[in-house]
Amino acid sequence: MSTDARELYPLSEKAPHLVRSKTGLGLEDFTVDAVLEGRITAQDLAITPDALRLQADVARATNRDRLAENFERAAELVAVPQDMLLDTYELLRPGRAKSATELRERAVLMRRDYGATRIADLIEEAADVCERRGLFSKRF
Repeated sequence: MSTDARELYPLSEKAPHLVRSKTGLGLEDFTVDAVLEGRITAQDLAITPDALRLQADVARATNRDRLAENFERAAELVAVPQDMLLDTYELLRPGRAKSATELRERAVLMRRDYGATRIADLIEEAADVCERRGLFSKRF
């Protein structure tokens, strides 16, 4: 990005031309009239990986690296179906996964099927921590 990302914040005011919906609409297309006339659908409202990466750029430019990493992981999750997201969330809760292998298999799936490398890395890290702390016994 050639512009200092700090100058883009807030995107809706300073760089609305950079924000597009999944269906290609720009921020200027989101009006009350468009909603009332049925020209805006739920799919139009879904966040895009590009918008999340822009937010990550802004966060990183203001030395908020952890927030930037979260936006980058969120950008990967846009492609993951909701049922897979919820199942993965459940698997990561304490006492849900039976072994580190189960978590590592989920990481492989996320990387292979959805290109979610940052998410896969996070799941593998969770597998390592849970294994080291002995958290794979059923707690509930």
